Amino acid sequence: MYRIKRKKVLNDQIILMDIKAPLIAKKAEPGQFIILRVNEAGERIPLTIADFDRDAGTVTIIFQIVGKTTKLLSEQDEGDAVLDFAGPLGMASHLAGYQKVAVVGGGLGCAIAYPQAKKLHQLGVKVDLIAGFRSKHLIILEEQMRDVCDNLIITTDDGSNGTKGFVTERLSERLEAGTKYDLVIAIGPLFMMRAVSELTRPHSIPTVVSMNPVMIDGTGMCGGCRVCVGGETKFACVDGPDFDGHLVDFDSAILRSTFYKDKEHQSFEDPGCRLRGAFDA
Repeated sequence: MYRIKRKKVLNDQIILMDIKAPLIAKKAEPGQFIILRVNEAGERIPLTIADFDRDAGTVTIIFQIVGKTTKLLSEQDEGDAVLDFAGPLGMASHLAGYQKVAVVGGGLGCAIAYPQAKKLHQLGVKVDLIAGFRSKHLIILEEQMRDVCDNLIITTDDGSNGTKGFVTERLSERLEAGTKYDLVIAIGPLFMMRAVSELTRPHSIPTVVSMNPVMIDGTGMCGGCRVCVGGETKFACVDGPDFDGHLVDFDSAILRSTFYKDKEHQSFEDPGCRLRGAFDA
């Protein structure tokens, strides 16, 4: 069992938790993830490691309530525990050797962009962090992000925080003004990562995106998390989650991301086992 040491509601959709997992905290690096199961009857879900404290032995996860499992997890309180918490999984991000990097986060993707920016900042890299949200009340981690970059730009779709527009517009403005980046990291919705990758392509700026498709075992055996990169099939859980944004087939990734939307809704309406009737003879 893995004890919940801290729980913080960031907004009406997103929750932060610190989980006591000293062995994972000891090895975790930005870009990696964990797979958890709330209880014996629960499903396995992957969540990116948003932060970690090696001394305290805790791992921070940030999640949005979008399905049955995240709703169940959100109902747990400090002092409660989750049954399984496996990791760190995936390849750690390669962040050494750069001078100036733009980290672009969209919505909940900022929870993943934050540890990337933090590590780069610790390495002495100049970091511009561009974070986009739909509205002011959905902004998360503003103070934390400001502490780990040289320049923080927060924009909202509706302009409710005073800066209206999309992250691509802010990045484009900087590129057009002559800002030179060694690397751009984009983390967020697939459409956003695709747009950022297309924006940096004519500038020949290496661009890394974080792919988070459906995932089950986290070891490359189930094949559920496959993505097409440069015409080859890769598995996000073992080959990623970071990939070259200029090589990712975003069209197929977007199509695959819609496969189980109806099942997510059904899980709320009918929590029963769909095999039960076949064996209740």
